[in-house]
Amino acid sequence: MAKTKSVYVCQSCGADSPKWIGKCPSCGEWNSYVEEVIAKDSSSKIRFAGVEQVRQKPVLISDVETSEESRIDTSSGELNRVLGGGLVPGSLVLIGGEPGIGKSTLVLQVVLNMKGQKTLYVSGEESVKQIKLRAERLKFDNPDCYIVSETSLEQIFVHIQNTQPDLVIVDSIQTVSTETIESSPGSVSQVRECAASLLKFCKTTSTPVLLIGHINKEGSIAGPKVLEHIVDTVLQFEGDQHYMYRILRAIKNRFGSTSELGIFEMQQSGLREVSNPSELLLSQNHEGLSGVAIASAIEGVRPFLIEVQALVSSAAYGTPQRSSTGFDLRRLNMLLAVLEKRAGFKIAQKDVFLNIAGGIKVNDPAIDLAVLSAILSSNVDIAIEKQVCVAGEVGLSGEIRPINRMEQRILEAEKLGFKKMIIPEINLKSLNVSKLNIQLIQVKKVEEAFRVLFK
Repeated sequence: MAKTKSVYVCQSCGADSPKWIGKCPSCGEWNSYVEEVIAKDSSSKIRFAGVEQVRQKPVLISDVETSEESRIDTSSGELNRVLGGGLVPGSLVLIGGEPGIGKSTLVLQVVLNMKGQKTLYVSGEESVKQIKLRAERLKFDNPDCYIVSETSLEQIFVHIQNTQPDLVIVDSIQTVSTETIESSPGSVSQVRECAASLLKFCKTTSTPVLLIGHINKEGSIAGPKVLEHIVDTVLQFEGDQHYMYRILRAIKNRFGSTSELGIFEMQQSGLREVSNPSELLLSQNHEGLSGVAIASAIEGVRPFLIEVQALVSSAAYGTPQRSSTGFDLRRLNMLLAVLEKRAGFKIAQKDVFLNIAGGIKVNDPAIDLAVLSAILSSNVDIAIEKQVCVAGEVGLSGEIRPINRMEQRILEAEKLGFKKMIIPEINLKSLNVSKLNIQLIQVKKVEEAFRVLFK
């Protein structure tokens, strides 16, 4: 008879306990422990793709031979950039995002474009007919793409053994379960065991696997954090469903940089890669309107210009509101304190609303000066000149701090036709301005920038 063991597992952090407890000592969540029955049967080991397990022996690091492995081209320039140049053979990649954001569409579109690569698309959420309908809507076709609707991990390995694919996609990992664990699909134990088995398959056969994962209400990948520790690469697919832009970020990447960014535009026929995001994120009709400033931001190695919009109005209720979309609310409160303390503008009793146009999120501190400029423009109801771009980090004492990659930001603004650009004074010392066709205005403090913008 198979021995069974019952444990209580926290559905928030994955910690286990022999008995039920109210508060998790690991993450502090209340009422998150759920009983799970784990079967201890030595005969029910998971076998994958008929690969024999070979015991490894310790070797000297000097005796290990290395070679530059060629990456697999995903046929998507934006995805290749975020991955660090393409898919690495034997890598396990996790793509997470909100429901309906376009994760399955992105992966299926990439798979259908990879000609000459035999792929196996395993879906635990949709039937084969539903996948076919989406493929017809995308208007792509790949004769080497196999699709199957399956939720059993053992059967998935049987399909892999029969087809011998070059790439495997699992949509989604929360729907896959194994018979060795007697708990429902999506639980911590099931997700951990299934992901670990797929990782072992990746490393043994050098076959890359793409996993699609859900995110919970807190915005982190469900599973929970155990998934991010198991996989090689974690990609976050984000964006507002009411906007057409989607951002692909690398949260973890063992084979490349985590500062890269991929931008897509959602269309009726699928996702279109955005090679020049500046032209799409800037509207051309804000001339004469107050509360709008153009900022130069950098995500990864790519510079682009964004439109910062602000609205300052008298507080309708007793407590003034502070609202931010696409920008850190805590940093906004800090900048408002700097504006009032160092520049002398009284906005403590006014509502302040800030929005980054296009529905994207920006973490670059170089847009601080643009945020303050847009807020002050709305407060005094004076429009900023259309051909002016702003870049600079604001310190607590009101000084304009230097920012990185200044030359790339200037060239991007010049390419889009801007005539003036306000930059930190320290950055100007290391620049060669002889070949630039844009006027650079150096400032030390926020008051100097405001005199230039609102003269």
